[in-house]
Amino acid sequence: MSTAAQPSAELESILEQHRRELTAHCYRMLGSTFEAEDAVQETLLRAWRGFEGFEGRAALRSWLYRIATNVCLDMLSGRERRARPMDLGPAGTAAGPLGEPLPEVTWIEPIPAGRALPTDADPAEVAEQRESIRLAFVAALQHLPPKQRAVLLLREVLRWKAEEVAELLETSVQSVNSALQRARATIAAHKITDESASEPVGDEQRALVARYVKAFESYDMDSLTSLLHEDAMWNMPPYELWLQTHDDVVRWCLGPGIGCKGSRLVPVEANGHPAFGQYKPGPQGVLEPWSLQVLEISGERLAGITFFLDTARLFPLFGLPPRLAP
Repeated sequence: MSTAAQPSAELESILEQHRRELTAHCYRMLGSTFEAEDAVQETLLRAWRGFEGFEGRAALRSWLYRIATNVCLDMLSGRERRARPMDLGPAGTAAGPLGEPLPEVTWIEPIPAGRALPTDADPAEVAEQRESIRLAFVAALQHLPPKQRAVLLLREVLRWKAEEVAELLETSVQSVNSALQRARATIAAHKITDESASEPVGDEQRALVARYVKAFESYDMDSLTSLLHEDAMWNMPPYELWLQTHDDVVRWCLGPGIGCKGSRLVPVEANGHPAFGQYKPGPQGVLEPWSLQVLEISGERLAGITFFLDTARLFPLFGLPPRLAP
C-alpha cells in the first residue's frame, strides 16, 4: 500500500504518535502550552490535508517538524516575545506595589511534563529533553528572533544537519551557521547552564523538595529561606513584581502573602521541574486554588520559585482538582 492510500484511521494513528514531541518543539518556539497545542493541531491538520502529496520523499518525522516549525514562525510573526518577571525589570521589594496584572501573552507559561517528555526513551534522552524545556532555557529562547530560535532548536535539540535546516528555512547553509553562532552567544549570555539540571532526580533532590513542602505548609520562614540560594528568584506571573532577598521573601509571606498560611501542596511536574498545585484556605475552610508553584533547583538549594497565579487555566491543564476538602 502506498503512503497516499493509507486508510484515514491508520493515518490518524501514525500522525498522533508524533504529538508529544511536536508539542515540546512548538512549546520551545512559542513559550506557551496552549499556543503549542494549537500549533500542533494545525500541523497535524496540514499534514492530513497534504499527505497525498507527501509520497514519502522525506522521513515522516522530518516532514512534520518542517510543517510545525513553519506554523510556529507564522504565529510568531509581528508578535512580542514572552517573558518572565525577571526579564522585565529589576527585583522589587515586599514593600513595593504589586501593580496591575499583565496580559497572558506577556508570560512564559508552564507545560506539564507528560505533554512534552517521552515516556519510553532511555534516561539520557529524557534528561536531555527535560533540560530543553526548563523555564530558564525557554525564557532565554524568547530573546532570539524567531528564525534564530528555529535554527538553534533544529540544530542543537533535534540534531538536524545544517543543510536540512537551510532547506526548511529556504536560506543558505552559511546563513544557518551564522544564525546558530549568534543564537549560541545569546543563550550563553543568559548563563543558564547548571551541571545538575540534566542529572536524574536523586535522593538529595527529593529530600530538598520534601523539606520545601514541609516548610511551606507549616509556614516556617526560617526553614523556607534556608532552602533558598541567596539570590533565589521569587516571582508571581501575571504580576511584574519579583523578589530576590530572603528578607523580602519573609516580609512578603508575612505581609501581603499571609493568606497563603495554612496552604496545602499537591505535587505535579512542570517543565521537568518539581511543581505543586497550591491551595490556600478559603471560606468555610475549603482549600481554594491559588497558584501553580514551579521549583527551580541548583545544587543543594532552590534557585527560584515561580507562582503562576492563573489557576483557572493552569489547574485543569495539570489535572489538578478545583478545590480540596479541609
